[in-house]
Amino acid sequence: MRYTVFHETKYLYNTNVTLSQQMLHMKPRNFALQQCEWYGLTISPNPNEHIERTDYFGNHSNYVAVFSPHKTLTVTSSSTVNLKPRQTISELQHSQSWETVKHLLNTQQAQHMEAIAYLFTSTNVTCRPELAAYAAPSFYANRPLIDAVYDLTQRVFKEFEFDDTATDVSTPLDEVLEGKRGVCQDFAHLMIGCLRSLGLACRYVSGYILTLPPKGKPRLIGADASHAWISVYCPIYGWIDFDPTNNCLVQNQHITVGWGRDFSDVSPMHGMVLGGGKQRLKVSVTVTPIL
Repeated sequence: MRYTVFHETKYLYNTNVTLSQQMLHMKPRNFALQQCEWYGLTISPNPNEHIERTDYFGNHSNYVAVFSPHKTLTVTSSSTVNLKPRQTISELQHSQSWETVKHLLNTQQAQHMEAIAYLFTSTNVTCRPELAAYAAPSFYANRPLIDAVYDLTQRVFKEFEFDDTATDVSTPLDEVLEGKRGVCQDFAHLMIGCLRSLGLACRYVSGYILTLPPKGKPRLIGADASHAWISVYCPIYGWIDFDPTNNCLVQNQHITVGWGRDFSDVSPMHGMVLGGGKQRLKVSVTVTPIL
């Protein structure tokens, strides 16, 4: 599958902003299952400083700073992405038990060192007994890891309601767990917290999903905004992605921008401004298949 992605973020301020410094994660990353064939980034007003780099997790990032007074800041990214086929759930039936994977990660063997960074509490994900308890019905003794994670994915989808007014970036996981409402970011953080609380490695994935569904398929939630899902480490298969918001094993409709410990590592755009007063944010995302 090949896609074009258009992502425009526009901030409108009541008064002049005299300084804006922003960190961007908008370029789809390259890895075995995905190649970014083309990428373009435009910023208005033109930044006085612009630095491209690769972060600790291997994601492409842009630091930009605008020193000229402005009431509108517009960041537009465009890309063409090629996705390769992923394994289906039927092809992932022979994973080790989740207890075996936990033991392998606890031994800190060299071949698992990348995964160990995703075992612990992070800025937006706290490991808690309550999260382990919520996950427990899916993780009974000797259950294969992939089977257990897929079951937890289905439970989150069925038991939590998508509600974009219920939470914000700062809402803690215990409130999400109690309220049973949230958005894709919350559901990803919830699953990550559950899995890490059990001693398993799980990372947060930021990206996009197809705006228009295939013929005869329902429209996916979150299609007109940045999306988030999770990736769990399985020693036999590597990293396997699940989307609790849409109750699925990630296949060919998800475009990966980056991954990290949680949202704070791969926020599409975050930073600080001086001045501006009240602000309004407009975000437009379109993902189009190339036929």
